[in-house]
Amino acid sequence: MTGLLMNRVLCRRVIALPLRLPMARNASTYLIDDPKYSFLKDLGLEKNNVGVFNGKWKANGQVIQSYSPANGKIIAEVQSASQADYEFCATAAQDAWHTWAEMPAPARGEIVRQIGDALREKLQPLGQLVSLEMGKILPEAIGEVVEYIHVCDLALGLSRTLPGTIFPSERPGHVLIEKWNPLGAIGIITAFNFPVAVFGWNSAIAMVCGDVSVWKPSDTTPLTAVAVTKIVESVLVKNNIPGAVAALCVGGKDIGQTLVRDHRMKLVSFTGSTAVGQEVGVEVQRRFGRHLLELGGNNAIVVNSDANVELLLNAALFACAGTAGQRCTTTRRLLVHERLFPEVVSRLKKAYASVLPKIGDPLLSETLIGPLHTPTAVEAYKRTVAEAVKQGGTIEFGGKVIEREGYFVEPTIITGLPHDSPLVKSECFAPIVYCIKIPDLDTGIQYNNEVDQGLSSSLFTENLADVFKWIGPHGSDCGIVNVNIPTNGAEVGGAFGGEKATGGGRECGSDSWKNYMRRSTVTVNYSGTIKLAQNIQFGD
Repeated sequence: MTGLLMNRVLCRRVIALPLRLPMARNASTYLIDDPKYSFLKDLGLEKNNVGVFNGKWKANGQVIQSYSPANGKIIAEVQSASQADYEFCATAAQDAWHTWAEMPAPARGEIVRQIGDALREKLQPLGQLVSLEMGKILPEAIGEVVEYIHVCDLALGLSRTLPGTIFPSERPGHVLIEKWNPLGAIGIITAFNFPVAVFGWNSAIAMVCGDVSVWKPSDTTPLTAVAVTKIVESVLVKNNIPGAVAALCVGGKDIGQTLVRDHRMKLVSFTGSTAVGQEVGVEVQRRFGRHLLELGGNNAIVVNSDANVELLLNAALFACAGTAGQRCTTTRRLLVHERLFPEVVSRLKKAYASVLPKIGDPLLSETLIGPLHTPTAVEAYKRTVAEAVKQGGTIEFGGKVIEREGYFVEPTIITGLPHDSPLVKSECFAPIVYCIKIPDLDTGIQYNNEVDQGLSSSLFTENLADVFKWIGPHGSDCGIVNVNIPTNGAEVGGAFGGEKATGGGRECGSDSWKNYMRRSTVTVNYSGTIKLAQNIQFGD
């Protein structure tokens, strides 16, 4: 599987460490030793950390240095997994499953409830770590941890309501039962931009369903994975639960490849780029495993002629520029009715100008936009801006790298490119939005649907008929179809995921739990005689 888990500057992907070029610094200085970052030790982190947990913390792979994108300095080190370490994790997880699956679902839910409480106790320092290591601003980072907590709450309720169905049988003295059972061990591969939440979406739901997991996080956010696993471990130990119920295996693409090919992993949940996700899906299908794919997005806001422009602008600023454009639900395209186009672009430029002085250290309270995650992401941003100009686009705002410590760029607005430009139809994982004129809603829907991905979309309108057209069979073809809100910021109660090249996977709420269980149709005969279905007579 050539190039599996190769790191690309796309949606929620793993960036290869050799590409994270450190900025000028004293190589012997680690941020964990700076009192300013004392919260790191509050999470049980050290200068040198072990990145493998299977009930015990032990690793034999290469040492990974984790950098802060806000200043390019080393935070701390994590020793990653060798192939032998992965094997120990997978074996231990499979062994732990036998104990875990036999626990009643409400008892499993109680463990997940306690994990939620343990996360609450570490909410502030864990949020600070996410901000430092990933680069998103502190309110967003804390919100990400809250998202995991909310999924724990959701999973707790699910543990007492997992359904089973009884169907009427056509045969006297028979009953049909639909029974759900755990899958077993699952693999979870997560990306840098949501280093806590995506694991939580999968882990909390899978745990109440009776599954165990092996987690392979992004190798550019390994400290967050270690800290989260330590929190989960504390709950498991307190309840005498095998630690391998939630195994951790920090590593590079070789570990990801091994996990994906492992027949013991009954489901592989992969969050990352469309290109890599397609390889994952094919490889898992090759062994008839299950896959849950959360891949790229090229999300659009359609601005109808009757849109509330004030409401739109409040939404678009965060949708387009928030998280420095590093959400898979970030708005990449603004499809604006031609009557409102000049006003929207003009006012959006003013809104962008107001946040420009608030780009900086994501841990500071006044900051609204943090850095890109890696130097590679900065280079992709520069190439995309240059190509847009080459193709005749106009840089209405931004377009420049900010000359300062860290990996900072200006949020950028581009006009003048056709809706079907290859550049517009591709996803650059950076704060770049293309503003495109549309004559009517039907055209907006056409442009929204013409990209390969189908993750998130939103329509701004006051017209009820247009709302129902938008959410209907000839409306948006995305998995998330919003009205009068941004494309990003989903709640945990609904199923999260997208269509087409976004992968078709669903996580979190609704009936997403079905991904983590297997279904059996059971026929019980209590009649004392054999009666075949469809009144078939066979023999005397």
